[in-house]
Parts: sequence; structure tokens; C-alpha cells
Amino acid sequence: MSWRRPPLPAALSAAVLVPLLAACSADSGPAADEPAKAVPGFPYTVTNCGVKSTFQAPPKRVVTMNQHVTEIMIALGLEKSLVGTAYLDDAVLPAYKKAYDSVPVLAKEYPSKEALLAANPDFVYGGYSSAFDAKDGRSRDDLKKAGMSTRLNSEYCPSGKTSVDDLYQEVTEVGRTFGVPDRAEKWIARARATVAANEKRLKDVPPVPVFVYDSGDKTAFTVGGKGIGNELITRSGGRNVFSDLDKAFGDAAWEEVVARRPEVVVIYDYGSTTVEQKKKRLLDDPALKDVPAIKNRRFAVMPLSDAVLGVRVPDAVDKLAAQLHPATAR
Repeated sequence: MSWRRPPLPAALSAAVLVPLLAACSADSGPAADEPAKAVPGFPYTVTNCGVKSTFQAPPKRVVTMNQHVTEIMIALGLEKSLVGTAYLDDAVLPAYKKAYDSVPVLAKEYPSKEALLAANPDFVYGGYSSAFDAKDGRSRDDLKKAGMSTRLNSEYCPSGKTSVDDLYQEVTEVGRTFGVPDRAEKWIARARATVAANEKRLKDVPPVPVFVYDSGDKTAFTVGGKGIGNELITRSGGRNVFSDLDKAFGDAAWEEVVARRPEVVVIYDYGSTTVEQKKKRLLDDPALKDVPAIKNRRFAVMPLSDAVLGVRVPDAVDKLAAQLHPATAR
């Protein structure tokens, strides 16, 4: 939030203004109140998930909520702009640990609105829609009224399917917002090279049917066709058996898992339930015994932070491809 000098009383304003005007008219040099020089690349206007924002300069006090957006900031060398962070799904990448450890953690999950305001941010960057939960007083409108600009990771914009092109746009827009477009361009160039190399390696590999098991007991919480998780499977030489689910994540009936006969189960690794516990739940379910992936015990594992729209995506494609198609691994 910004602090402003309180207005002068009317009488005092008039008394001060007359000599100041006289001094200005007598001075042939530059005006004392000459506007500050514009920051290169600004003003910058961007529309993010339907919210239009114009920045006159890079934000200086940033809070990130959710791991993958924190890692985007660190990947662009912007950790010194961070005054707070929250909500890890798993461990940050080793290359980012030192930078991450330099940032105050406001809460294990989402901070209260009071804790968020106490950090005095001018910008809040959320990874999931839940970061801006209106019930908790953190809607984007609420934060705007409190003097903060916001950004939501574009995977959760109400739009079509999410692709790696959306990742490149996300990084580009964050780079522009913070005045480091050159860093964004360099990161994108490296990412494109990684994705292209993997695509070339898998060119003639037939896709394997994949079911993603995130969590769930009565129903299976899985990856649908809208999010980057679906794109990861496709680019890794798989076919998401629930790509017709019209959302990034959603619930599927176990009967449908059986009917769609996945040959590999990809388990998302995060939280207090371990990968081995998730495997046991699947292997011990008699209804699943004839599913090819269960019968053949074909499991792949991905950290959740690999499977969302963040800087891990290019390498995550490579790692998942090595599990789906071991013969193609580098």
C-alpha cells in the first residue's frame, strides 16, 4: 500500500502557493516539478484473466501464493522483489532453494487477508483460483481496493485448453510486468529447445493410454482436458483417458477408469499421502484388478509442481516421457 501526505489546509495552501508561483515564473531553468523520466518498457498494459492492469513501473513489493508462481519469479531472478510467499506443494527446485529461503513465508497454506496486508505488497501473484478466494476477503477486486495489483496464473483463466504456448505467454507477461523481458526471452528460448528435442525423440512412438491419479477414494480425482497436465501427457507420448473432462482437474467414477483401460497410471506426488499409499489403494481395489496398468503394475510418478503451468514444464515432459517410454530415455 502507498502512503500519501495529508492535504494542506486551504488557507495555508494559498499562502504557500503564491510565492511558489512567483518563483517558478522568475526561474528560466527547468521546472522544479518536472515529471520523472519514464521507466524503459513502461507504461505496460496487460489483460490477465479478464482483469486489465497498467503498470507505470515494475512492482516492488510482491507476494506469491502457490509454489509454481514463486518459481516463475525466482527463475526470472526476481526474488528481491518478493516480500512474502505461501503454499508449497512440495520441495522447491534445488537451484531455487537459496533464493526461496531468502523470502519470508507468510503461511503454510494461504495467508489470511490480515497477514497479507501486513506484508504491505503492491502486487499479489496467485497460482490457483483459490488464491483469490472471495470468501476469505482475497478476491482480486478486494485486493485492488486495498491498493494491490494482482495476477492469476493463466492456467486458471476461463479459456480453452492450456498449452506450452500459454506457459511462454505467462513468462513473457511476467517478464514485461517486472521490466526484465530479456530474461523472459532467454528462458523461453531454452524451454523451446528442450520441448523440441523431446518432440523429435518421440516422433514415431505410439501414445500409451494414461490415467492420472491425484487423489480420491469414492471417486478418482484426475486430470481433465483443459489444463497443462493434459498437454504434458500428450507431449510425453501418452493419451489422457479423461481428456474429455472439460476442466483442468475433476472427479471421475472408478467404473469409468475400468472402462477406459489405461495402460499406465501417473501418480501425482504431494501432500501427506505418500506415493506408496496411493499405489496400495489402487492395487488393493478389487474393482481395478483387470485394468491393464494395475494388472501390470505400471506406475509413473510426478511431483504436483511439475504438472502445473510453471517453469518445470519443459523438463517435466522429458521426465514423464522417460517413464512412459523407457526405451526413448536419453
